[in-house]
Amino acid sequence: MERKIYVEYGDDACAMTIRLLEAANIAERIPAGARIALKPNLVLDSPASEGATTHPEITEGVIRYLQAHGFEHICIMESSWVGAATGKAFKICGYEALCKKYAIPFYDLKKAESIQVETPIGPIAVCRRALETDYLINLPVLKGHCQTVMTCALKNCKGCIPDHEKRRFHALGLHRPIAALAAVLRPALTIVDSICGDLNFEEGGNPIRTQRIFMGEDPVQLDAYGCALMGVQPEQVEYLAYAQAYGAGRMEYTQEDIVMLHRPQETSRESYNGKAAYLGKYVQQEQACSACYGSLIHALYRLEQQGQRKLRELPPICIGQGWQGKQISGIGIGKCCDGAQVQVKGCPPSAQAILQTLQAWQKKE
Repeated sequence: MERKIYVEYGDDACAMTIRLLEAANIAERIPAGARIALKPNLVLDSPASEGATTHPEITEGVIRYLQAHGFEHICIMESSWVGAATGKAFKICGYEALCKKYAIPFYDLKKAESIQVETPIGPIAVCRRALETDYLINLPVLKGHCQTVMTCALKNCKGCIPDHEKRRFHALGLHRPIAALAAVLRPALTIVDSICGDLNFEEGGNPIRTQRIFMGEDPVQLDAYGCALMGVQPEQVEYLAYAQAYGAGRMEYTQEDIVMLHRPQETSRESYNGKAAYLGKYVQQEQACSACYGSLIHALYRLEQQGQRKLRELPPICIGQGWQGKQISGIGIGKCCDGAQVQVKGCPPSAQAILQTLQAWQKKE
């Protein structure tokens, strides 16, 4: 299993995905004639722009890459959460049109046969089709979650179990069963949709645009990296430690493991509402790119969770290309703000790095 994490920024999700696959030379790792299954997040019938489901353009990029390299046995499989119709999500999220365009079959795993598989916590029912694919490509969304803090690679595999097992997962407390499932259902590749994942809720509605996709082979490592991007400590996501203990992967990564294809370039044109708009009141933004601004919003949200007083005590926070070459009497976010009294370096910096700087400032004050 390769330990590299490939990261790409841009505004064309299909092209970004193809560039990631080409950079890692994924075609060389897939056996000839392999049955390949793509597993997006279609948790409910909500378009990807709302921050809950996988952009169909990412899935399209995977299909185009695979077909260009001669792979013919490709399918898409998923089951929406309990109470939602997968077929409705399949249509509204753009996957019906995608499957027609590329002649790709779609399998609703709510209707699929399941079998009992032994795991570190006992038997778990898993859909047979997911287990029997030769090369499983996981296509999760990096987003907040009301019960597990964040959701990404590991939790997305929950769509490969029947509804009665999903209910049991919740009765068991989610974390151990998610980790146990990861030990027996192992995607060969994970491509994470971090285009505009929701700030704090798996159902979407408060998307934070970062224009990012990242990819790797170790789902535990990718989830740990996703935590840093959201300003979450890995220990806050309990299933990560369990998954590592069960042998599903390792959380550790270094900066040398990160392969950055392109850094963010475009200026954010987002008009946020709700929680993101409220948090934005604490920011002096001048031509900030989506990725940098999104990281800051995630960091401010994590700080707010520690008490609103924390936000009111902040110094001026500046971000964006408009601050280049200017003196800033406060905190500057990203490489454009090198004239700041305190600078969070990076292009873009992670939410974790921003949060640590904000917390350090408040301790000093």
